[in-house]
Amino acid sequence: MPVATQATTEERRRFWLLMLFALVVIGMGIGLRDPWPSDEPRFTLAAKQMVESGDWLFPHRGSELYSDKPPMLMWTEAASYVLTRSWRVAFLLPSLLAALGSLLLVYDLGRRLWDRRVGLYAAAALLLTFQFVYQTKRAQIDPLVMFFITAGNWGLLVHMLKGPHWRAYWFGCFCAGLGVITKGVGILSLLLLIPYAVATRWQWHGVARMGPGAWWRWSLGLLALLGAMAIWLVPMLLGARAHASDPAYAAYVNDILFHQTAGRYGRSWDHHHPVLFYVPIVLFSWLPLSLTYPGTLPRWWRALKARDARILLPLCWIVLVLVFFSVPKGKRDVYIMPAVPMLALITAPFLDELLQKRWLRAAGLLFIGILGLAMLAVGGAALVAHPKFASTFASARGFDDGGRALWWMLVVIGAAQLLLIASLRMRRAVLAVASGMTVMWLVWSLWAYPLLNDSSSAAGVMQEVRDRLAPGDELGLVAWKEQNLLMLDRPAMDFGFTRPWHAQYAAAVQWQAQDPAHRWLFVLDPVLGHCVDRSKAMSLGHANRREWWMLKADAVTPGCLPDDSVDGAATSADD
Repeated sequence: MPVATQATTEERRRFWLLMLFALVVIGMGIGLRDPWPSDEPRFTLAAKQMVESGDWLFPHRGSELYSDKPPMLMWTEAASYVLTRSWRVAFLLPSLLAALGSLLLVYDLGRRLWDRRVGLYAAAALLLTFQFVYQTKRAQIDPLVMFFITAGNWGLLVHMLKGPHWRAYWFGCFCAGLGVITKGVGILSLLLLIPYAVATRWQWHGVARMGPGAWWRWSLGLLALLGAMAIWLVPMLLGARAHASDPAYAAYVNDILFHQTAGRYGRSWDHHHPVLFYVPIVLFSWLPLSLTYPGTLPRWWRALKARDARILLPLCWIVLVLVFFSVPKGKRDVYIMPAVPMLALITAPFLDELLQKRWLRAAGLLFIGILGLAMLAVGGAALVAHPKFASTFASARGFDDGGRALWWMLVVIGAAQLLLIASLRMRRAVLAVASGMTVMWLVWSLWAYPLLNDSSSAAGVMQEVRDRLAPGDELGLVAWKEQNLLMLDRPAMDFGFTRPWHAQYAAAVQWQAQDPAHRWLFVLDPVLGHCVDRSKAMSLGHANRREWWMLKADAVTPGCLPDDSVDGAATSADD
């Protein structure tokens, strides 16, 4: 094992430049857009209601309890708002911090297990990976759970490979517990115990041995795990008991502890895909890091034959994670993102050698070239030939000019990437790849965010709603989406979110009839059916690929209810 040495001034400078670069690439665009569907508005709405109501224990989605996910992300968004007083900043801040934290942890693991050069390579490889940047520029749960899993892996690997280091182990178990109350799969860090047991049994090089009397220290890891989980579970269960008279709280406990965890894993009810679904994700979503596979696979094999536990533990953990998520029918590409930091870690020791190979530099230029040509071709075709896909996209997004600004953005990105290839060529191919990815992320953040925000976030439609409401008017929401209530930014009446749409409509009409002069309904187009005179209603146009209407009581056909078939037909379209 290498002996840790004091960092040189040059090494410190490179590290801080890398972190600054990460801050710019991932943080660029924060403040330029609002939450976009499908997940971002849901979590931000729950966080906003936490701040406004003071109830941080039970997340709400409108008038209903929201039990699909534990509240960790919503807590971090709400806390970010308390600090920044801006939801446009607050909703993306947890993902940015999770990304920077993951980069720091991967760097430190590379530094401890090899040297600082490997640590820099590991962090840089992670930062260049498409899925990592794409997801950490969004406000979903997955960047945060990736951070907690990576922190758990850090603690366990430091203990198992550089130990005994019991405090690191307990810290890792604690972080795994925080991962569980972020998303149930946070416990995956503990899968490292399996390859560690194998390495210990067969006496692999570099594995730390704890001695026969250390069992009680191992057991304290379970207490650390449970202690982290108890931060949320104990107050939540006590709070639910205090609301025993309301069956909604008992249903919340049952749903979040059983239905959304073991039930969701064993009987997936959405995102069904075949068992090999993750193969193209590993190949294409992990570009350009995945370009190194032809070079790293034989080197991993040689390291395994040499019994190098530094490669065995992370590599086996990655395989176990892929197997774990391949078993259930429900699969999403983002589920396996926590494996990317460990992939970057075990690739880094060989990058100095691999980046000298002509085939890898050529593959990098080919990747950026194909990406640039594709963007240039799509943007150019949309501007010149106006194909059907371009017209359909522009219409769904509400662009009156056919979305010319968006297509010009693609042309600019594509042209810039091709220009980088032409100027840097094979000799500086690594810089061409890094610059090409950077151009894509920066232009997308500064150009697409403000361009797409009104239609993607429903900000434009909800601004029109606010403009049409007179002082003293009230608004009722029917078949609404989270972004509607979030962007309305004023009190509104909802009639449930998970409740069938025809039932929401019936309750809304009754509510409106109590004060028809001042009460409006905001309704999704399919729900209107034959029960509304559209000539007396106001069309608000499209947002999130849906058409919305506002209407008063004079547009409602008395005694008419939409058919319950509207629920299944309309909800099948996802954001």
